Amino acid sequence: MEAKIYNQKGKETGSIALPEGVFGLKRNDKLVHQVAVSMQSNMRAGTAHTKGRGDVSGGGRKPWRQKGTGRARHGSIRSPIWKGGGVTHGPTSDKDYSKKINKKMRAKALFTVLSQKLKEEELFFVDAISLSEPKAKSAKSAIADLAKIPGAEKLATRKRNALFVAISKKDENAERGFQNFSNIDLSDVRNMNVLDVLKYKYVIISNPEESVKALLGRMKQPTTND
Repeated sequence: MEAKIYNQKGKETGSIALPEGVFGLKRNDKLVHQVAVSMQSNMRAGTAHTKGRGDVSGGGRKPWRQKGTGRARHGSIRSPIWKGGGVTHGPTSDKDYSKKINKKMRAKALFTVLSQKLKEEELFFVDAISLSEPKAKSAKSAIADLAKIPGAEKLATRKRNALFVAISKKDENAERGFQNFSNIDLSDVRNMNVLDVLKYKYVIISNPEESVKALLGRMKQPTTND
């Protein structure tokens, strides 16, 4: 299978042969969901913590005697029904939310989503992404040019989660320029994951030949769990 390559001005410059194992996979919602949920669980800080009735201070004696007062009987002011008492079934910081993800599962989930993006014409290949200076003005001009790519016309007008740019090598000007836009993210293709691709409407892969080689290298990694 082949895909067109564009330059940063939005003009077609050539084509690239894409591996079926990366960009030609069938839709697999169960795998994508499993990997995405596991990754989100691994991102949880787990710092939320509440005190139970055994953790709060006070309550060493009955607030009042059992009978004869006309009031409801209570055994401790640490009871969850009292103001300042313990919390029932609240979150605790000792809970571990992490889940193991097989590296090949992680890679295949990413390839499955990339394949779907390609089918829906939301994935584009650009020979290079670079800015003359690390400023928002240069980045905005580049976005306007990239929106000239057939199928990417909404890129310049989409306000939320517009674009994820995967680059094959570090470019400080591009990183600093695009960071001024909350709806655009730029990252190394080696760090790209399924959550990045799912979050953004459009995906651009720059320097396609090197980037595709980097993606293929993920399937050759050891099968140990994270």
